[in-house]
Amino acid sequence: MIKTLALYLFLLSSFVSFTGCNRSNSEPTPVITETPARYVSSALLLSVPLKTLQTLVPTQGYEAYLSEVKYGVSVYKIVYHTTYQGQEVKASGLICVPDGMMTPAPVLSAQHGTIFAHREAPTHFSGLSGFELFASAGYITLIPDYLGFGESKNLFHPYYDRQHSAMAVVDMIKAAKEFYKEKQIAAGEKLFLVGYSEGGYVTLAAQKEIETNPAHSLKITAAAAGAGGYDLSSMLDDVTSGKDYSYPAYLAYLLQAYNHTNNWQRPLSDMFQEPYATKLPGLFNGSNSGGSINRELPRDPQKLFTPAFYQGLLQPSGEQTLKKALQDNSLTNWTPQSPTRLYHGTADEIVPFQNSKDTFDGFRARGAKQVEFFPIEGGTHGSAFVPMLASIIPWIKEH
Repeated sequence: MIKTLALYLFLLSSFVSFTGCNRSNSEPTPVITETPARYVSSALLLSVPLKTLQTLVPTQGYEAYLSEVKYGVSVYKIVYHTTYQGQEVKASGLICVPDGMMTPAPVLSAQHGTIFAHREAPTHFSGLSGFELFASAGYITLIPDYLGFGESKNLFHPYYDRQHSAMAVVDMIKAAKEFYKEKQIAAGEKLFLVGYSEGGYVTLAAQKEIETNPAHSLKITAAAAGAGGYDLSSMLDDVTSGKDYSYPAYLAYLLQAYNHTNNWQRPLSDMFQEPYATKLPGLFNGSNSGGSINRELPRDPQKLFTPAFYQGLLQPSGEQTLKKALQDNSLTNWTPQSPTRLYHGTADEIVPFQNSKDTFDGFRARGAKQVEFFPIEGGTHGSAFVPMLASIIPWIKEH
């Protein structure tokens, strides 16, 4: 159960490099004049007694956290409203509630990493999800599915899209407040954001949205993000370096997401060689895992992409619409105000370590005073998560 937490909570399912949204970071954030009701409904999925959790934790290799397991947990599915391409849609996620707390519980929103199949969405878990650990430690734990999964599985997931990523989290936080009132749950004012891989990107996107738009009336206590591709433009260098890209499924995911989210309506054959252009819609129909998709695609970008598209990526004047979308969705030109930690494994084979290092340096250069960077020596994209988890738990407790 707890191993599932490490796999699913900030989800070690990796990430890709880019995302599309046409609103530039240099443009002002839209002002929200009113906050419509976000909460739609909820359903109790299961309740896990404290004794069950205390029994399971030592069997999963997390004995060090046994002292943190203090409460039984009730797990709910929540349905809420958010927006996609300016239209109201329903989204979903999990809320894990510590049972029997005598004081208001702080809230922790956990953003998972890249998933491909609908069955991998947090609300589609069967049995214990692993999210019960944080809730058992006394945190109301929110886990959004993201758009494209759960209640909104009819949409193509807006992968690495700054605004859609942020609002899926922000609107769930708002909807949860209505849920607390309905269920008479005492929630505190402290709000933590945590995420890994794509979830690291989503965490910073939500943090930026909350901190730069006071109309949300939310305040972040602290945020921790690991191994996200925050500078999407620089990720392009890996694709055009002439080296193999270890997880080409991410590239195909990203480009299709741009195409859908931005209504580019660009034929896949403009970007991908055959037979891949024809195969991609079937591979990304929500039934295949990332691993199975990856095995169907070549690791050499020059074999995956058409020559014209690849040359457009190489040339400064080529593929300007795509390159602008990468720039617009990067999270480098703002200054975090809340206590913020960035983590990244120095041996990450998926998202370059330098991406986080440069993002951190940029934050500090822009005047961020409460940002810290923690390199995880020798950590790969998969292995760096557990050291990050071990570091942030006591840090969160300090707040």
